[in-house]
Amino acid sequence: MLRWILILAIVLVPIAVCFQFVPHHGPDPEQSASVFTALYMHLIPATLVDANHHPLFSLTLPQLPALFDMDQHADGVQMVLTNLQLFQLAAVLIILVGFSGVPAHLKRGGGDALTRVLAGFAAWVRDDMVYPTMGKESGGRFLPFFLTLFFFILFMNLLGLIPGGATATASIWVTGALASVTFLAMIGCGMVVQGPFAFWKNLVPHVPLALWPLMFFVEIVGLVVKPFALTIRLFANMNGGHMVVLSFLGLVFFFAAENGPLVGWATSPLAIGFAVFIMIIESFVALLQAFIFTQLSILFVQMSVHPEH
Repeated sequence: MLRWILILAIVLVPIAVCFQFVPHHGPDPEQSASVFTALYMHLIPATLVDANHHPLFSLTLPQLPALFDMDQHADGVQMVLTNLQLFQLAAVLIILVGFSGVPAHLKRGGGDALTRVLAGFAAWVRDDMVYPTMGKESGGRFLPFFLTLFFFILFMNLLGLIPGGATATASIWVTGALASVTFLAMIGCGMVVQGPFAFWKNLVPHVPLALWPLMFFVEIVGLVVKPFALTIRLFANMNGGHMVVLSFLGLVFFFAAENGPLVGWATSPLAIGFAVFIMIIESFVALLQAFIFTQLSILFVQMSVHPEH
């Protein structure tokens, strides 16, 4: 029971903080089209601000390019605290709290329902994802990394489905960072296992010497495309589902603004029904996208570690 209370607190605290420190996106009542703009603003990372609309936390990093500037009103490149960081931290804490009983369960059995469910999911990742692709010996060394990756993405996806929550994986910066971790694992693990020189040499299969420079360039491009595909796939799927839900909800306000409150109330059951239906599908998509990202990461790392495959 204590773990359930802690997990509930971990979920509710960032929601309460965002409710207090994230500015509300209110539409212009005179312009019905702005309803959709205001709703879609909830998909963009929101800076946590105080009563004077100044960032609660701001760190100047002059060495970074202006692309990373998150506070246009201050000099230099500013990194600020957003709602996404809160829910990323919440996902990490849920992993730590939720899995606290799993080691004892694996040694002695027993445990509550949460422990058994998480242990079952961990065994599924191990037996149906990692081991079939990488084998027991090689897969055992990489298992902690892929388990962490899977559950981190899964809990970030699920936190975005809670009212008041934010989906960190609906930001391309977050998915790009996750894909960069996979990319570094591909390069680093490949060079450790094969050797620094052999890794780059083995990128190109046995081809005539005249074709080797061209094939090496093609393989380098293919190496870079893999994390790019991971970035776009997760971002587009998580972002697209939320846009559909917000579009259905926006229809209620749109029809009310265009045709009066009675029309808005009349269309609300159908619009909300479709939104709830999409939310149910999104709960499955949250698990599916965590699976796909992790499975592709396993395949990419395996290809780097064992190029003959």
